[in-house]
Amino acid sequence: MTDTGDRSKSSDTLWPAPPPALSPTSSSRRRSKTAGDLFLSSKTATPIPLRHPALHDALIQASLDPQVRSIVYIPSANATVLQRDDGSFLLDVVPTRRIRTSEEQRRAQIALTDLGLKPIALTAEEIRREPRYSNVRLVWSYRESPVSVGLRLRILLTLLDEGPMPLGELLKSIRSEVDPAPAVMALACADLLVLDLASEPLGPRTIARSRS
Repeated sequence: MTDTGDRSKSSDTLWPAPPPALSPTSSSRRRSKTAGDLFLSSKTATPIPLRHPALHDALIQASLDPQVRSIVYIPSANATVLQRDDGSFLLDVVPTRRIRTSEEQRRAQIALTDLGLKPIALTAEEIRREPRYSNVRLVWSYRESPVSVGLRLRILLTLLDEGPMPLGELLKSIRSEVDPAPAVMALACADLLVLDLASEPLGPRTIARSRS
């Protein structure tokens, strides 16, 4: 997120226009080629190699899941670990599995036990479950939207002062010369606020709350 100038006035729109990210610029295309198939988010300490589209979707969902505090990649084991309040879990995306011998499976289970990890197995059907699948992809498309310091503070302070509230009410309450909806989406991607993306399609009734 980058800072832009910001002058206050009432916002008269409740929903963002399609973000520029959906039509990549030449610079974003160059960035993709340079980075290769790697995943980064506010919850990852290092880039995570992407071996399959299903892994990409699972990592986006984990990045927007309030239960997940951080995402850790272990290169030596080619493993991704989700650190949550209730423990550490190995992310096991079923479509990305390779065929293992019984001995390899036994060694993998021993390694999990030694590390104190419990597996979270996600099938393709679970990853694509609606409305979360479409909601997450929509919100993630705004991850690079610019957010000024002033707009960021107004959004976060409103949620801190008022508590959880419908997204439509939050957007109406924010005074800005630009539509605040893309900024709300970008702040969710930055793990600074939480949107309920599992209950119903993203809209004015979606509950937004502070991350803290």
